[in-house]
This record gives sequence, C-alpha cells and structure tokens, in this order.
Amino acid sequence: MAMSALDTLYLLFGTTLVFLMQAGFALLEAGCVRAKNTKNILLKNTLDACLGAILWWACGYAFAFAPGNEFIGGKESDGGYFLGNTGEDTADATPYIWWMFQWAFAAAAATIVSGAVAERCNFTAYLLYSSVITGFIYPVVVHWGWSGEGWFSTEFTPNGFVDFAGSGIVHMVGGGAALMGAIFLGPRYGRFRENGEVVDMPGHSTVLATLGTFILWFGWYGFNCCSTGAIEGNQVTAAKVAVTTTLSAAAGGVTTLGIHVYMYQVPDVGPALNGILAGLVSITAPCAVVEPYAAFIIGIIGGAVYFGSATMLKKLQIDDPLDASPVHFFCGAWGCIASGLFGTEAGIGSSDYGAFYGGGGKQLGYQIAGVISIAAWTCGMSGIMFAAMKAAGILRVSKEDELAGLDESHHGGAAYDFKST
Repeated sequence: MAMSALDTLYLLFGTTLVFLMQAGFALLEAGCVRAKNTKNILLKNTLDACLGAILWWACGYAFAFAPGNEFIGGKESDGGYFLGNTGEDTADATPYIWWMFQWAFAAAAATIVSGAVAERCNFTAYLLYSSVITGFIYPVVVHWGWSGEGWFSTEFTPNGFVDFAGSGIVHMVGGGAALMGAIFLGPRYGRFRENGEVVDMPGHSTVLATLGTFILWFGWYGFNCCSTGAIEGNQVTAAKVAVTTTLSAAAGGVTTLGIHVYMYQVPDVGPALNGILAGLVSITAPCAVVEPYAAFIIGIIGGAVYFGSATMLKKLQIDDPLDASPVHFFCGAWGCIASGLFGTEAGIGSSDYGAFYGGGGKQLGYQIAGVISIAAWTCGMSGIMFAAMKAAGILRVSKEDELAGLDESHHGGAAYDFKST
C-alpha cells in the first residue's frame, strides 16, 4: 500500500533530523580530539555520510530489507541492490523514503566508530572499516530485527526483540565495532603510564563538544519519534516517545555529572555531555513501550552504566578517546534489557511484557538473547576485520605521524590557521 503524503513528509522530516546528527557527531568528535587531529576526524565524519550512501544503495539496503532468509536479505536477484526493488510504480514514494530514512541510521552507526579510533587510525583502514560496517555488518543486524523476516522478528519469537529505534540494532553495532577498533589499535602514545595511571588528553574545544551534543539530542527526536514509520494513527506514540526520550537524556546527564562530582569534586561539563548521550542511547530501544517515570529511571541507570564502563576500559588500558563504546555499546545493551524490565503490557502488546510489571521473564530472556547475539556478531566480525588490517600493517599510523598530528602528516596542514591576520 502506498504511503500517504503526510506520512511521507513525516519520514522525510525525520530523515533530515537524523542526518543532522552527522553534524552533531562532527562537532562533538572535533571538540573531543586535540587540535592537531581536527581535519582528520572531520574528514572521516564527512565520508561516513558519502560512503554510507553509496554502500547502502549498492548492497546494504538489500541485505537489510530485501527478501532473503532469517539471517540476511538480498537473496533474490531483484532484492534491492542499487534500489532495484522499487518496481515500476514511481507514484509510490514508500521505497524511496524508507531507503532515505534507513540510510541516515546506517551512516550514524558507522560514525560512532570514528571517535573510538581517533588520533591514531590509518585513513586507508578507516575507509575499509566504514565500508564493511555500512555494507555488511550493520545491515545483517537490521535484517534480524526490522525486516519482519529476520530471526528477531515476531515470526520467530512471540513478541520479537523489542528495539524500537535501535539501542541494539544501531548503537550496539557501532559501539561494538568501536570497542574492537580501540582494542586492536592500542592506546595513543602517552595515554597510560607504566603503572597504569591514566594521562589526561583533553579535547581542544568544549564549546564544539557541547554544541555537538545538543545537535545530537535534537536529532534524536527524529531518530526515536519518527521510528513509528508514520504519523497517521501513531501520533500518541510519537508524542510519548518524545517525552521518554527527553526524560532519559536529562536523567543521564544529571546522574553522570553527580557521580563525577562525588568521585572527583569537580563539576566538569564533559561527563554531563556523555551522560546525556548515555541516557539517549539507553531509551532508544524502550522509548515506545515504557512510561515516563520508567524512562527517568532508565536514564539514571544509563548514566551509571556509562560511567562504570568508561572507568573499566581505562583500568584495562583500552583507549577510547570519546568513550564511544561505553556510551553506545554498553548503554545500548542496557537499553535493550530495559525493554524486558520496564515494558508495559499496553506497550509491548502481549502477555509476555516487562518483568517488573508481572509479565514473567520471557520478554527479558528475548532481550538478553538479542543483546548477546548482536554483541557476538558485531564484535566477532569487526574483531576479525581489525585484526586482519593490523596483521597487514595498515591499521595504525606511525609513531612520528601520530605525535605530529594527523592533520599535518596526512591532510596537508592544520585545521586552524592562527597566523593569518
């Protein structure tokens, strides 16, 4: 059935909001790296959108949504490669607008990784991992959960894996790949002393990071609210999702800042920014199936999950400059689990609903199984990819180039010209 003009406009508006998140990621990541690596991180963010569009058009969309099997789509010859499944009915905008909306999500998943590998990843390696994530690793997980055919869907489990807008399908995939990238690259030179003590390497612009975070929060309303897929008949759900998204983000920011002040007696802005993002990632899966008070609790726990996982990675001497994996991978996993704890009967729509509401543990079990599956696939495949690039000697830049800064050594000069008058 053709999508109405109003629903088409709604999804087109949502697409622009989600795409604006690329600007948010660019500002956040640029602000959180040192000035000598600004052009490098901005170019990676730029190409995430460009490469993402080409790979999503060529094969990613087909692997995700075209007819196939429980594991992957694109089995049929007309299964969507290069948008080959649009058919002759050019009056129906549905395949085009759905492709656009989902491309914006795919580009976001790939962009998450660039923060974790910042300041020391070879540009050739970046091009390879971004292509593989957008063209294969991410689409497979999308097919599992959102195609209606994958093994996460209701065809294979009574309620399916409840991930309304992508805590697991988008953020765990990006965050898991980010974690593997950080592990195989190793820490930046000078990040850890021999006794394991962490050496602070602050980003060069708190202003950029803060502005980027607010743009991401703004774009998240497209990410979550517009995941209803249509506005006609779904206006109540979309409005509720806006409320739960807001409360979780706010709770995450306040919680993380509170923990940081308790631990270090310094009310710094950085933890609050990542806490906001932690709350947003945490609510992305359950935003449509939980009540506002539950969203507040989910955000509080999300902030604590972020802080604890970021601290753990530093103890393990895993250097993630933007804390991309704590925010997206660990908080994404929490968000998926939260659906099985706080999901109401009305929200989930069957007798197997949230464990905290007396629905038993079945839905929680589905959520945990989904989290384990996404983690295994994403970390396994991206781990193989990064290990292969490391073995080939193309993963990391030289020590000299890293110390000089990637802007000067790889991109023709510094991002800032302080000598001009």
